Amino acid sequence: MTEYCVETTELTKDYGKVVAVDHVSFKVLRGEVFGFLGPNGAGKTTTIKMLTTLLKPTDGKASVFGFDVGSEGAKIRPRIGVVQQEMSYEYSLGVEENLDMYGFLWNVPKKERRERIELLLGKFGLKDVRKTNPQELSMGQRRRLQVAREFMHDCELMFLDEPTTGLDPQARRITLDFVREKVEGGMTVFFTTHIMEEAEYICDRIAVIDHGKILALDTIGNLKRKFGGVSVIHLRVTDGKDGLNQKLEKLRNVERIVYPKQEDEPLKVYTKDADTVLSQIIDMASSSGLHVEELRIKEPSLDDVFIQMVNQKGDGQK
Repeated sequence: MTEYCVETTELTKDYGKVVAVDHVSFKVLRGEVFGFLGPNGAGKTTTIKMLTTLLKPTDGKASVFGFDVGSEGAKIRPRIGVVQQEMSYEYSLGVEENLDMYGFLWNVPKKERRERIELLLGKFGLKDVRKTNPQELSMGQRRRLQVAREFMHDCELMFLDEPTTGLDPQARRITLDFVREKVEGGMTVFFTTHIMEEAEYICDRIAVIDHGKILALDTIGNLKRKFGGVSVIHLRVTDGKDGLNQKLEKLRNVERIVYPKQEDEPLKVYTKDADTVLSQIIDMASSSGLHVEELRIKEPSLDDVFIQMVNQKGDGQK
């Protein structure tokens, strides 16, 4: 038994001229939550489909538990669990019956099935709808059922493809905490998301993928140190906004400015010299009569680091 349960080397999947996954190489340690992060369309789901033996690679190699995904799928599938983005359950059965049937298909003994059903109904907030058919559930409840169902059986490796899509913040946190509990019990998790806050909360290591290519792979702390040398200044003003953007763009040592998309968001100024830029902003505010509601330096978030990676990649391609 090796320390890795997933290994890929130059793994590639193309559809004619469209390359969905482009020579991707990484290893997943046993007992970790491995985050596979990127925007929609980055190649996350295609990678999962190859690793779970649903798609054959165009080129390169991939193995799960040492077995080749292209030729030894029958040895892989009994040892993994998969929560896909697409909804899947039996519409004619209630929530409780869906869980029970899934446990039965995995040969979980009846007494153990009953215990797991009660546990999962409670964990995922489904007790009040245990007799309800899926088509009568809300989208969030359907997603919770789909995730809960996969935990009806024991597996060594769980693939979670955007598992919190459609969940409210409370349900999202409960789901992530439950996943972490299972990892502490020995499970390995391959976790895809485009929500960086989720990854920062749960993942041990992450790979960032964009347009089919891996941009970086490391612990979150190391990625912040490597790509996050840029500090983020949060600025929010209530009066004197006229001409603010033009004034900010004239400041020295500013790497990038991200303007808020919503009223309650701060403007973000990215810089490698936070003290100098902060002083310039204070002087500008004083001379322009700006009423500053918020002005502070923040450590880059994983979201900031991801934007920085993509920005550097774009600069290199020009």
